[in-house]
Amino acid sequence: MTPERAPFTVDTPAKRLLFHTVRVETELASGGSGTGTAFVVEHVHARGRTRFVVTNRHLVDDVVRGALVFPLARDGQPLLGSRFEVRIDEFGEAWHRHPDPAVDLAVLPLQPLLEAAAAQGAPLYVQPIGTDRLAGAAELAQLDALEEVWFVGYPSGVWDQVNALPILRRGTTATPPAVDFEGRAEFLIDAAVYPGSSGSPVFVRAADGSGLWLAGVIAAVFFREESLRLTPQPVPASTALEAVGAEMIDLGLVVKAQAVQELLHDYLRHWQG
Repeated sequence: MTPERAPFTVDTPAKRLLFHTVRVETELASGGSGTGTAFVVEHVHARGRTRFVVTNRHLVDDVVRGALVFPLARDGQPLLGSRFEVRIDEFGEAWHRHPDPAVDLAVLPLQPLLEAAAAQGAPLYVQPIGTDRLAGAAELAQLDALEEVWFVGYPSGVWDQVNALPILRRGTTATPPAVDFEGRAEFLIDAAVYPGSSGSPVFVRAADGSGLWLAGVIAAVFFREESLRLTPQPVPASTALEAVGAEMIDLGLVVKAQAVQELLHDYLRHWQG
């Protein structure tokens, strides 16, 4: 836990974007380390209201130990520059994966983490994304083929270490969001996606002017290999790019937000009956 600083007033949509995410730090079974991005959603269901941490499946697979890094809270606002690491042993086993192994998403209930931190005198600040702001087929159908997108996370592990803030970035859609790229519930964005961007939430402005929708989650980046073939690969969790003989071409693969809804429903069916 770091020394406290002055509260930072979160009073605009752009400022809220800074606090939707959680920094993920991992130790891999291979002995290496990695950094990635997760974010918090709040889901209203028949039994109440539950908050979850969402990230990529590939970011938690083969991880032996990991930590989620949150800011501290005071009077309902984040303390700028504060951070608290919630360390999770057997990190990989703690996550619930999407039932389709090809969908690169995993989820973890937030409440046990909040309680563990509170027991150590560390109230965590979270800014959840309501699942009523997850863009479904109807919302995506209202969008044009080319739309501006915003995403937030820790590209190449970079963040404002003094203030403990993630990096905000923007780009455009590269394929129509309403169309399933290559027949899967995914679309492409034209943006600089780097290691550490794994799990970054991607936002698009609602066509009706009602604010931002969560359109999906970054899961992969396209590489141009020496053979000149283009291949999508999971965004590496490691801050050191291991794709020797390949270069990223600034095309990111985004899993549509409907898959997040599917994952939450599967979790609730599995654990709450």
